[in-house]
Amino acid sequence: MPHSAQVIWQTPPEPIASMLDTPRLPAISFSPAADWIVELRSAGLRPIRELTTPKLGLAGVQLNPQTWGPAKPGYYCGLSIRRRDEENARPIELPPNPRIRNLSWSKCGQYLSFTQTHLEQNSQASESPRDETQPTTGGISLWVLELATAKARALTGPILHNIGGGSPARWLPDGNIICRIRTELGPPPVAPKIPDGPVIEENLGKVAPARTFTNLLENAHDEALLEYYFTSSIVKISLAGGQTPIVGPDLYTGFSPSPDGQWLKIVKVKRPFSYQVPLARFPREASIISLQESVQEDGAQEDGALNNNSQQNAYLISDLPLAEEIPIDFDSVRAGKRASGWRTDRPATIYWVEALDGGDAQIESDYRDAVYTLSAPFVDPPDLLWKSALRFNSLVWGDDTTLLAYEVFYNTRQIRTWRLFPNDPQAAPVLLEARNFQDAYSSPGNPVTTPGHYGWPVLLLSEQGDIYLSGRGATATGVVPFLDRMNLETQEKERIWRSPPDTFSRVQRILDPAATQFIVRQQTQTEPGNYWLHTSSQPEGQPEDKRTALTAFSDPLPWYKNVHKEVVRYTRADGLDLSGTLYLPPGHDLERDGPLPTLLWVYPEEHKSRETASQVTQSENTFGRPTRASALFLLTQGYALLSGPSMPIIGEAIVEPNDTYLEQLIDSAAAAVDYLVKRGVCDRAQIAIGGHSYGAFTTANLLAHTDLFCAGIARSGAYNRSLTPFGFQGEQRNYWQATATYNRMSPFTNADKINHPLLLIHGEADNNSGTYPMQTERLYEAIKGLGGITRYVSLPYEEHGYRSKEAIGHVLWEMVQWLDTYVKREV
Repeated sequence: MPHSAQVIWQTPPEPIASMLDTPRLPAISFSPAADWIVELRSAGLRPIRELTTPKLGLAGVQLNPQTWGPAKPGYYCGLSIRRRDEENARPIELPPNPRIRNLSWSKCGQYLSFTQTHLEQNSQASESPRDETQPTTGGISLWVLELATAKARALTGPILHNIGGGSPARWLPDGNIICRIRTELGPPPVAPKIPDGPVIEENLGKVAPARTFTNLLENAHDEALLEYYFTSSIVKISLAGGQTPIVGPDLYTGFSPSPDGQWLKIVKVKRPFSYQVPLARFPREASIISLQESVQEDGAQEDGALNNNSQQNAYLISDLPLAEEIPIDFDSVRAGKRASGWRTDRPATIYWVEALDGGDAQIESDYRDAVYTLSAPFVDPPDLLWKSALRFNSLVWGDDTTLLAYEVFYNTRQIRTWRLFPNDPQAAPVLLEARNFQDAYSSPGNPVTTPGHYGWPVLLLSEQGDIYLSGRGATATGVVPFLDRMNLETQEKERIWRSPPDTFSRVQRILDPAATQFIVRQQTQTEPGNYWLHTSSQPEGQPEDKRTALTAFSDPLPWYKNVHKEVVRYTRADGLDLSGTLYLPPGHDLERDGPLPTLLWVYPEEHKSRETASQVTQSENTFGRPTRASALFLLTQGYALLSGPSMPIIGEAIVEPNDTYLEQLIDSAAAAVDYLVKRGVCDRAQIAIGGHSYGAFTTANLLAHTDLFCAGIARSGAYNRSLTPFGFQGEQRNYWQATATYNRMSPFTNADKINHPLLLIHGEADNNSGTYPMQTERLYEAIKGLGGITRYVSLPYEEHGYRSKEAIGHVLWEMVQWLDTYVKREV
């Protein structure tokens, strides 16, 4: 390999190169009544020229200024439909090169809306002739598919606005669609050639810590760009394509019609903007307007004016100031009414959440949060629904007597589930569950929901008022997904279905209150996930007597059919039980063929309990095939792989996990290596370590502090913790509170101890919090300056996760070359 240079993209060896071109299995979407099935074809690996489209980073948001949407969105490239009782799907005719996103079903289930993203044709760097049927300018258009006719049509031109989060389109119950659209404000602001003055920031004694955010505002020009690109209007669009204005231009970041379609919740940001925190912490206003009274006359606002529409507010939910001072503790939140939403089982009842401790988790408080509700027309005083002793997490609405409320606290890993009585706020909450949220063995599963009267998700309740719980089913003896029915009065549970032996099957939809029909996605080690309809002739979900196949997907990469996959268990020196998933190439018999060069692909996790740290949550029965730059591809080159070996970092009670990070990390790695060597999987001289992000950080640490591994691969990591001084991963203390821990954990600080070859790879445009490319650049310079063996690969246009075919292929080539050079040759 060359020492350093600009080199052309390299192609990984076969069969990896061919596998990268293999189409992925389609995604599945069921209509609300599950009578229609939509198959969504993946776009596969995109060419790198698609990553070169224009991009702006403003207030933590990356956008494409040509499309007024996300900078590098994922999308589908085709869809097919069929009724549930049909075998063959009908492809839907769409313009060439579709980029399908934001799919949403109408309440009636007869229509499916989606957006199409159009790139400017003169900016696609394509040699193919220009498509005269497509818009020449970039943008996002709204489309609708009518299931009965299998016809899709455009409802708008490329006018939608999809910047700032959330879908740009939401269905109303009457079949109309509420959309955010672009506002014509003239050409975008132009940066001054000569600055008017310096950029100045100051802090006058406030405590305002912030984790390491990316793409923040930097100057007045950025502020002007934010106002320009984030300004949108909200309109109503009919299925005939007609448009009715709702509210005029403003900095909207979200909207949500009430379940009955009579009211609209709108969220927008306001000045002053911040150069320290992202958009989510900017001043924010949430309000409700009436959809019956909010229609504007054309020309109601001056050209280019930002109309705050305050005269149309039926109810002001919240008006929050700039939030630069939120403590860095995970359990700390924004002060004030920080979140709001609609009650899904009622026509128009809003709820909101407000901190009772000022949002500061360090403050002692009997109650952390309060939840209030208020029904249309929003003129009465709000009702207090619930006060949570832990931090509010979520609500799952059922009916007037049933609401599930969740509260959590990260510091103690607590989670509690309560039954509330929405129409009787005076009724005492009933505790249904209290556990460590990392305790997978005691997890009761997630409540099953179904489209309710208004088409919004509500708890599926039996005629007796029981709920259903669908769980992953991790146990000490294996992972066996299940479906339970729970009596809310007695809290007794009945297991009405479990995953068949040697499969990993999960309930996806229950089609009736008695659970006599439900859809399951079933997979095995050798068969991909396919959907089955389970039907029982017995009431109350007794064992099914009929299974009907709804899909028949085949293995896209049959080379992996005979790969040996096994969840292995071993013990750390302190007696803690650990596990990982071992993969061996097809046909390799350790007794007959001997040991293999081996890679451990790692990612540690913090725990507050030895009990949860030792649990096995991986299943041997999942269908695992490599995608993108997966380490599973290395099996084709004759390597064994230990994927996800548990490396828990435990700090019980008041002990901080990271204070003994290195000791626990080294002991966990040593236990894995000892097991593999004793099992005959590998020789000690032929073991490599690798990981992505926090796994890359782990890789560098293990090379610095042990001689367990002969080489390492570190992708997109952070290596100097003084550059993330206000917390990282699970660490909640700042650098000055835990200086010794930060320094001790930093591979950069210990670069002189990295004595084995380390391959460093990083996306040039990494926008993940804390993993700036500078982290890898500095570690490379340190190792090089100290005489170590290292190689740094910077991937143009790539971010934290690699997306282009060229970059992914090259990364896999680098990994194979590195391991072949420094692992296979070791004896």
